[in-house]
Amino acid sequence: MPKVSSVIVPYATYLRVYEPLAAFPEPERGHWARYARRPDLPSCQDELRRSLADLAPIPPVAVPVHESDDAFVLETDGVVRVCPWRTRLRGWQALGELAEDFPPPVLDALLPPVVRHQATRDYERWLAGHPDARPWIRTATWQVPINWFVLFADDEREYVKGAGGEEPVLRYRTPMVQARRRVARGLRALRDAVDESLLIDGLVDVGRWLEEFHPRSLVELDYGGLVHALPAGTLEDDHSAADVAEGIAALRRGDGEGAEEAYGRLVERWRAVRDLRSAN
Repeated sequence: MPKVSSVIVPYATYLRVYEPLAAFPEPERGHWARYARRPDLPSCQDELRRSLADLAPIPPVAVPVHESDDAFVLETDGVVRVCPWRTRLRGWQALGELAEDFPPPVLDALLPPVVRHQATRDYERWLAGHPDARPWIRTATWQVPINWFVLFADDEREYVKGAGGEEPVLRYRTPMVQARRRVARGLRALRDAVDESLLIDGLVDVGRWLEEFHPRSLVELDYGGLVHALPAGTLEDDHSAADVAEGIAALRRGDGEGAEEAYGRLVERWRAVRDLRSAN
């Protein structure tokens, strides 16, 4: 488990897909097979440090010049699975979303327009030759999107209380088949209860993304740096996936009051995080 870095960790959470080696064509499969045997596999902290380092120069490097050949690696039941970082692709996609998070003067101060425009042109040229490209990692800041919780059950939750310089960990992992099944069930319940909602739209989007991967993949929700924004007691008592599952189950049986109670617990738990984001 990585130790707490002296670098301030961004308050980001992650939804990751780990695919088995069989999902990759050669020669990429061979690369990941050799990579997985490395004794010095990098951590999420290493990825963050590299990204932060790119922002230090003047002008900043908005998107890495070259694509990363690193990945996160999991081995379960004798099966090696990898989650490629694809930092450059994710950087391009995140750049397109910045305008939704920052007003123009702040955005121009962070990344000058000339830097953003060049990165956009580079992405458009690259995408023309890679129209089916998709990332293995989705990122959210200062929150865990509610639709992510739909993919998991409470008994898939793993909480490790940080001690002795180790940072706490809160994450969920589930087989791809279970994640897809829960998306389908959740969508049926939501569509029967309401005509349209942002939750439905978000769940449809996540479901389409999951369909791009091998059926023997694993899906992981990692609270990432957000664990540093939540008190230890709050983390330990956080069972948001259980609340979402209870709310969807209530909708299926027509129990509007039960669904509202579950949603209320979820809103109350995450209000403190939203307040921190506003204060920041």
